[in-house]
Amino acid sequence: MYLLINTLASFIQIYTVLLIIRVLLTWFPNINWYNQPFTTLSQITDPYLNLFRRIIPPLGGMDFSAMLAIILLQVLGSFIGGLQAYA
Repeated sequence: MYLLINTLASFIQIYTVLLIIRVLLTWFPNINWYNQPFTTLSQITDPYLNLFRRIIPPLGGMDFSAMLAIILLQVLGSFIGGLQAYA
């Protein structure tokens, strides 16, 4: 059980970093998302982000759904971090 919790906590940390990188790269309009490594990053992060884009559509060019997605991951990571203390 301890290994599963640690693996999940590590995955959430890595995925959060990937989401932050993805969001920061959207500030650069000249990036071609069809080139590597951007295509891979997009394929990994967009399915999760699209869940939140359905809830909060982009408002005037500002995409607040990414903030909600990252906050939810952080809350989940904190919950799992609490479980690590008991495992």
